[in-house]
Amino acid sequence: MHNIPKKSSHSVLFERLNSLLLQSRDLWQVRAFDCTSLPWADKFPHLAESVWAIPDKDIDDLDRVQSELIAVLQPALTQDLSDAGREWDLSLLNISAPMCDKPAADLLPTKALSHFSAGIKGRKFEQISAFTAQLTRCDSEVLEWCAGKGHLGRLIAKVHNRPVVSLEWQQSLCDAGSAFARQWHLPQRFICGDAFEAKLSQLKAEQQAVALHACGDLHVRLLQLASAAGTKNIAFSPCCYHLIRAKEYEALSVGGRNSQLILSRHDLQLPLQQSTIAGSKQQQLRHKEIAWRLGFDSLQREARGQDRYLPIPSVKQSQLSGDFSDFCLWAAQTKSVNLPDRVDFGYFEQLGLTRQRLTRRVDLVAHLFRSVLEHWLLLDRACFLEEQGYSVTLNHFCSERVTPRNALIQAKK
Repeated sequence: MHNIPKKSSHSVLFERLNSLLLQSRDLWQVRAFDCTSLPWADKFPHLAESVWAIPDKDIDDLDRVQSELIAVLQPALTQDLSDAGREWDLSLLNISAPMCDKPAADLLPTKALSHFSAGIKGRKFEQISAFTAQLTRCDSEVLEWCAGKGHLGRLIAKVHNRPVVSLEWQQSLCDAGSAFARQWHLPQRFICGDAFEAKLSQLKAEQQAVALHACGDLHVRLLQLASAAGTKNIAFSPCCYHLIRAKEYEALSVGGRNSQLILSRHDLQLPLQQSTIAGSKQQQLRHKEIAWRLGFDSLQREARGQDRYLPIPSVKQSQLSGDFSDFCLWAAQTKSVNLPDRVDFGYFEQLGLTRQRLTRRVDLVAHLFRSVLEHWLLLDRACFLEEQGYSVTLNHFCSERVTPRNALIQAKK
């Protein structure tokens, strides 16, 4: 009898998450801008009633805290499933990796800290410090992937007293990072090159490869090249899963490749849709932009005689300070839409606000599953590394207050 390899805890959990995502596709694999009603209302009437009962003013606060969102909507979803004789593992809705237990404070003396944090915007230095604190200390060289100015690499070089190679494709950023390293006599050197080019990657076995918030294909490429090179230690925090070259997500692990789940770039944005940091003014502007986009969308459908959403480019904040009519004229010119000589802009602006009330609720229900999908994506990476012979841990390296993209995967040979 052949011995069947024992599944890792990561792969077992991955299968559970995969099952829930497949069962719940009608609720989260949706495009809210395309909807004229709740697309799943017939199958989930209690959920529809529950989400419409939420006052508009409460949606943002509810959306910020996953546990509160679940508490409000799960009872209705459970009732709908019970009425239909279906069972989903809803205990996974609030899934989260454990928090790392190494404090990030006191990495540097106060005097040095002020110099190292100078010029690093917002919460970025907190993220860098928290990430650095969790790294396994060893004697090998560090390869900083997609380094930018090398903020992470220089802190590792200083705190761990280790040589750092920082790979970055923009020469100006390499020059700025090199200047800082020379000024502070740090063992950090920069290589200007494309991370997608295997010959320039600089990855080798006796190394610790690190990447903080490398987007989409960039961190996937790191895993592929590092595992091929036999790099003994990998530590990375993924970001922006949707920034991929392919039209659909290409899973890494065996379980991911065998899954029936097909994820578009739009689907991959779901984990990023959580406004834990945005201020009230930012939120108001965002709501105004969405309402105006939807109002123009209703106008362009009528003008073109085509009942299909027409995406428009990114909007500058200054464009939201004028009138809705100005916004529509700009959008129409940008997309070559011929508007009628007379347009009741007030009517279409109100239509945009009405549609926005719907889209916010479509998105709110989809957000029940954002943690599930992100954890599925994280475990796809973790399981891939285990299949390459690594021992893998998945943790959070800082709180959501510092950054919602706080997952840290560490892999060791």
